[in-house]
Amino acid sequence: MNSESIVPLGGTSEPTIKAPPSRREHWLNLPTEVTASILAVTTVLISLPPLNLPPWAIFIGWAGTFAAGGPTAQVLRKIWPVMILGSTAALVIVLGFQEASHYFSGWSFTIAQMVILFCINGLMIATSRVTKIFAFVPGMFFGFASYFATDFGGFGPHAHNPWWAWVAVVPMNALGPVYAWLNYKFAAPHGH
Repeated sequence: MNSESIVPLGGTSEPTIKAPPSRREHWLNLPTEVTASILAVTTVLISLPPLNLPPWAIFIGWAGTFAAGGPTAQVLRKIWPVMILGSTAALVIVLGFQEASHYFSGWSFTIAQMVILFCINGLMIATSRVTKIFAFVPGMFFGFASYFATDFGGFGPHAHNPWWAWVAVVPMNALGPVYAWLNYKFAAPHGH
């Protein structure tokens, strides 16, 4: 400990230790579990009727942001576009399933669903090879899974409507990285 980090308290001989600069840059320095819980509580309000927005999409984007390296500008630039791509691919799959249901039934419908899923999923992943903006493949599946949970779970302003599910899930996934950033800014650094 160097002498610059010790500051005497109002005339007493007891020194105090200044917070390191990395801790001072955070806004509130709350314990992480408090910050995360406060943010989690706000998702209850977000999910209330009449919009019935999917709160888990926030948590998926939030956790995915930290799994990708934390709420940095670089991580945000790589996670936001691919979550949208994943949700869009899932929308196309659901629309394909609906269309196929008009022409097939039984095992032929099941096979049609498998072909649709195989083709769209493959195209989604293939985009990572040809475009840098869509290179973060795990992020695609954050959006992909969030969309399916929203549509099949009956969430969004109009339950089981594929288009409204997409409108509901994309902004909720986008809020996930924002929540990760707020979690980081409000909380004291881990281990302090």
